[in-house]
Amino acid sequence: MSQQDNNHSEKKHYIEFEDVSKAFGSNHVLDHVSFYVFPGETLCILGRSGVGKSVSLQTIMGFLKPDSGRVIVAYEDVTDYSELEMERIRKKVTMVFQNGALFDSLTVGENVAFPLRERRDLDEAQIFQVVDGLLDMVGVKAMRDLLPSDLSTGMKRSVAIARALAAQPEAILYDEPTTMVDPLMANLLGDLIQKLKHQLKLTSIVVTHDMRFAQKLADRVVFLHEGKAIFFGTMPEMEESDHPIIREFLELDMLTLPPCDLPGESASPPPA
Repeated sequence: MSQQDNNHSEKKHYIEFEDVSKAFGSNHVLDHVSFYVFPGETLCILGRSGVGKSVSLQTIMGFLKPDSGRVIVAYEDVTDYSELEMERIRKKVTMVFQNGALFDSLTVGENVAFPLRERRDLDEAQIFQVVDGLLDMVGVKAMRDLLPSDLSTGMKRSVAIARALAAQPEAILYDEPTTMVDPLMANLLGDLIQKLKHQLKLTSIVVTHDMRFAQKLADRVVFLHEGKAIFFGTMPEMEESDHPIIREFLELDMLTLPPCDLPGESASPPPA
């Protein structure tokens, strides 16, 4: 057990997979997978495409049910929860989808205001104030009156995060937040997720194939391969792993993402 685990020994896991399996026909997407995240921590789910990363998030949200195993969300065993019971859980745990899932016909500000109006306990002046504060927090306040179609992919994700925050969740799940965005926007999104963790004490699970992003964010990582969790631990522990699949993944990452790709990091000097 690591020192980090010792520090949390008295805490309960906020989200946990206990030996979870899920198959679609003969395709075993999750095969006895176990991992957890403590409250206020960030877990990154790593692996190549099609290894069950997004299915894990959908299972946490209750959109999919496991074939076996148990799923703990917000300290509750939700494995057998009805849709009505999951609606209560989804007020605590929300998800930011790859496409942002914004309402195309609503402006940025109206999208963020939507969950606030659903609550019916704020007047319009209060809603306007909260919306402006959230958009300012995620760095897109100037875009309040634009439509989603006017925004880049990265900006849409920032707005989706603001809308998720409007529901005042305890945890946010992010599905591939850096897919199809440039390195600068990826860095900004990473900074934002970190800020939310520290300022709001949010618990986060981030699905990504981007090692640099995971290195920046993760308290722990789980690495999925062919339906199995072949590694679960801290990022330094993963970088020291001698598992051949993980070694290959790390070596390919070094080839495709040199250190100079992210702003604020200088390139290594050329060889003499």
